[in-house]
Amino acid sequence: MQTVLTAKLKLNTTPEQFKALRTTQLAYRDSLNYVSQYAFAHGKMSNAVRLQDATYEEIRLRFHLPSQMACSVPRQVGASYKTLWTKVKNNAVHRKEGKTKKRYKGLDKAPKFISPTLTYQYKKDYTFKKEQQVSILTLEGRVIVPYTGYNKHVALIQRGAEIGASKLWYDKPKKQFYLLVSLEIETADPTPETHKQVAGVDVGMRYLAVTATMQGDCTFHSGKQIVPKANHYARLRKRLQKKGTRSATRRLVAISGRERRLKQNTNHVVSKRIVLQHPQSLIGLEHLTDIRERTKRRKGKNAKQRKANRTFSKWSFAELHSMIAYKALLHRSMAIKVDANSTSQACPKCGHTCKENRPNKGLLFVCQNCQYTLHADLVGARNIAMRTLLIRQDWRGTGLLSVRAFCVGR
Repeated sequence: MQTVLTAKLKLNTTPEQFKALRTTQLAYRDSLNYVSQYAFAHGKMSNAVRLQDATYEEIRLRFHLPSQMACSVPRQVGASYKTLWTKVKNNAVHRKEGKTKKRYKGLDKAPKFISPTLTYQYKKDYTFKKEQQVSILTLEGRVIVPYTGYNKHVALIQRGAEIGASKLWYDKPKKQFYLLVSLEIETADPTPETHKQVAGVDVGMRYLAVTATMQGDCTFHSGKQIVPKANHYARLRKRLQKKGTRSATRRLVAISGRERRLKQNTNHVVSKRIVLQHPQSLIGLEHLTDIRERTKRRKGKNAKQRKANRTFSKWSFAELHSMIAYKALLHRSMAIKVDANSTSQACPKCGHTCKENRPNKGLLFVCQNCQYTLHADLVGARNIAMRTLLIRQDWRGTGLLSVRAFCVGR
């Protein structure tokens, strides 16, 4: 099985190399915006081949991009428009079903690319050299830059990992360039015999993750120390955006990314703990697609309604799931998605399901049928573990993963 990792390499540039990379980045961003305007003016086009045929020569002439970069630009714009079209179609379905009244406005005007991050193709735009050096293409030709990074990632690059495309990312506050390299490594193919243990993971705001096994073991990963900090950054950002002065804008730039890095670091820590606690296990995760639409509060006063909806959107659970998935593969485990419907309302003892099992939607679960009482988040984790166990039994009997589940990160 192939597992994809991203290696973050710090580029130690000279002033001349820094200037060349920065100029290339900005030219790439300007070409993205040019192609985006062209696609919008010609029927919001998402076909990358047609975009390349129509804009390739102009990109080379106006922005002086090398040939491979000039091909990457229309592909990136086309992919962005495809994503927006998918959101428009999904929004139309949700409006028809009464899940939302808002119309998605992502295609009302041409998408504008603000980040100067550019894409490099391996062996065409960049190659690795000996002694931890990388050759990178710029508008002025190739530059050879020394790099540093996480020792294990550097070892994978030097010892034959399959290298894919990379992104040149600029950290503006630190004025530092990083190369984000995609690596594919081979991991052992999972089998029911190698994944004898089963664990379920329930995510939430009070506890970022609660894990449970079929042996009765459980672990609570609290967000008590982290979530208030994230909320503080969100409130601060909101006040500064509302103020809108030049000093407020400078302050926004200074704190930009802090909330994101806080969440990312916390998700890394929690996912690593979960994976290390459950080696060689089949780890069940909730299938949370369209979670915002499905949990959206539509009743009550506007202020309370907006506050409740913000609460459900404060944490990046998809990022936490993806981290658990790829780390599990590296530790001979595997994560799968299971049905998340009524995991916190179904009794794990008798199976009775109703909203009244969670009085006032609190932390206490009380089954109205058999009076089984337990922590509500732990009930959710146990239900996920049992659904994962059923999938493992089907897998063991048929040799194939059930259609009710799919492997994450494959």
